[in-house]
Amino acid sequence: MTPPDLPHTDVSLPHPRAALRTYLDTRQDELSAATLQAHTYRLKHFVRWCDHADITDTNTLTGTDLHQFRLWRQDEGDLNPVSVHTQLSTLRVFLKFCERIEIVTDSLYEAVILPDLADGQDQRTTTLSPDQADAALDYLDTYEYASADHVTLLLLWRTGMRVGALRSLDVDDYTPQAARLHVQHRPQGGTTLKQGVGGERYVALHRSVCAVLNDYLDATRPDVTDEHGRHPLVVFSNRGRPARSTIRRHVHRCTQPCLWMGA
Repeated sequence: MTPPDLPHTDVSLPHPRAALRTYLDTRQDELSAATLQAHTYRLKHFVRWCDHADITDTNTLTGTDLHQFRLWRQDEGDLNPVSVHTQLSTLRVFLKFCERIEIVTDSLYEAVILPDLADGQDQRTTTLSPDQADAALDYLDTYEYASADHVTLLLLWRTGMRVGALRSLDVDDYTPQAARLHVQHRPQGGTTLKQGVGGERYVALHRSVCAVLNDYLDATRPDVTDEHGRHPLVVFSNRGRPARSTIRRHVHRCTQPCLWMGA
């Protein structure tokens, strides 16, 4: 199995891109396809940063470099603390692997400082690990492909957006050509963001997420409008825009191990 979404590279170790390919090749028999894809997605941002910083030898990486990457990724990705925690945790695993094959300095992974999470903020991390989320998404991809549940968990997990932001999205907020969503604060239209206008932003989507979203819109989503005449992106029935509690209930259902462990 070829690691997903990783362009061919003609560089060799200890170049960061070669290190990532070696890591994925080594772990492809250990991880599910969904988990391997998640690791690819998270770690290729680090490789992009190395290219940006002209780092071509992993042996030269320092703790200062890793701190600079964290600041760059937070600024570029507009990620919430839980998403930053998840991406940096995967980076630590990658650097431990690099240490085992002797292409980084000893204990470099310890220089990756994970952000402290406020009480309750780490609920997704403590109740749903990255591997569990990937297993749930793998199940949905196989048995409930392009369903509202599939789209909901996929968008929440892959983008790190809040439930309120997901609820605020309309069909027209998705631009497939640009592979992005436009999150907007529209109190007069019945949807608000936690940070108000300051929370408005564009959210870039991975092409695999767009593929599922396109199929959902083409074949699955019912033709539903809400009480304001808007077309909610995610709907579970013909009753209009779902409440936050409804979205959480559906997320809870599709992340229960009893659903996907027996599949």
